[in-house]
Amino acid sequence: MNRKGLHIALALFAAIGLLFGLFPGLDLWLAGLFYDPATKTFPMRADQDLEFLRDLAMWIAWAIAAPSIFALVFKMVRPDRPLVMPGRTVAFLLISITLSAGVLTNMTFKTHWGRPRPAAVAEFNGPWQFKAWWDPRGACPKNCSFFSGEGATAYWTFAPAALTPPAVRPYAYAAAFVFGTVTSGLRVAFGGHFFTDVAIAGLVTFLVIWLLYALIYRWAWSRTSDAAIDAALTRAFWPGYRWRSKWRGRDVGPAPSPAPAA
Repeated sequence: MNRKGLHIALALFAAIGLLFGLFPGLDLWLAGLFYDPATKTFPMRADQDLEFLRDLAMWIAWAIAAPSIFALVFKMVRPDRPLVMPGRTVAFLLISITLSAGVLTNMTFKTHWGRPRPAAVAEFNGPWQFKAWWDPRGACPKNCSFFSGEGATAYWTFAPAALTPPAVRPYAYAAAFVFGTVTSGLRVAFGGHFFTDVAIAGLVTFLVIWLLYALIYRWAWSRTSDAAIDAALTRAFWPGYRWRSKWRGRDVGPAPSPAPAA
């Protein structure tokens, strides 16, 4: 998560956005490689093995996030106990996956950006007009094509890769890139997304991860500690814990004061 990675991501964003903005037919051409005019379908979509791999990819991504989810839920129930994982790890992984695979995709763009999916455009026997990636005026009413939620989830594996030991981190980044690219490629092959949907999903996800990593780990003005995050969660969840304790006939008192900084 250094500046070189940021510069590469921004350059790719500019190049892909400009190229496919000026020549939107490239998206149709790439999607057409997987379309069969004879059957008027995307044949790979019917392959059960490939469909299984698509589902498996999402299970893998969420399995990686699961320990952090468990740690947060356990802390919510028992804020009197320390987090079972480092606080920064929990914050970094859960905030990044929530933003990239949830808020920015399903709750923002896919809801309000009416770009139809490849299987739904007239060029591939669908009912709606094709739209370039930058044009939100498509006929799709909801759960639209831009940008890919599954692509964002798969590329989110860059986040746990960023926390691996330095000696293996380049290999972890490579594995995350391959995982995200293969998963996104399946979405294109199935007629579920255009190339720009998955490419921009990956780039947006990387930028979210880069920024959060800098905020939590790198920049001095925003850098925090595991203990600080643990203490903040304790204070946030203590009122509910105290209420439950009172309901059981025991008052645990106010939240403990945070320890003074070293």
